Amino acid sequence: MTKTIGLICGSLRKNSYNRIIAQALIDMDDFIKFRWIEIKDLPLFNEDLELGGDPVTVSSFKSEIQDVDGIIIVSPEYNAGIPGVLKNALDWASRPSKDSALNRKPVGLIGATPGGLGTAFSQLQTRQILEAMQVHVLPFQKVLISQVHEKIDFDQKVLTDEKTKRYLQRYLQQFIHWIDHIPNLD
Repeated sequence: MTKTIGLICGSLRKNSYNRIIAQALIDMDDFIKFRWIEIKDLPLFNEDLELGGDPVTVSSFKSEIQDVDGIIIVSPEYNAGIPGVLKNALDWASRPSKDSALNRKPVGLIGATPGGLGTAFSQLQTRQILEAMQVHVLPFQKVLISQVHEKIDFDQKVLTDEKTKRYLQRYLQQFIHWIDHIPNLD
């Protein structure tokens, strides 16, 4: 059965390295359907906004999450941590906690940065947040792409590094396999 995977980019930058990496995932497998789940229009999380029901952008965001088989978050790291815009999106997705759009949803994490450590700190924080939300995060697998600026053609907005492409392909295959075999712990 064909899987539909949602892609969330944790960067709002027009020419984001991480958006280029996420696009590379789309380009490498014709048997998986991908959908972008955008976070740029979400308001800052505020419980007062929930009182009258979610804003339209939030309702749409949650619906998009529920309509996919799994999500891959592709995000940079800012100041050794999770980007604020991604944390904001996760906060919205977590509400209400007993009926969260992400509850028990399979999620994979990928990150790219021009720095030398990949996005290790950001991914640790993101994993911790997702686990607190009862999200199934792909265990034991990390994609930490360092020196990303040397692995893409920025003008063409494509990933050019063959080793990174192979690594992403294996990760994507593992993620799809994991969705099919994830234990149901309810």
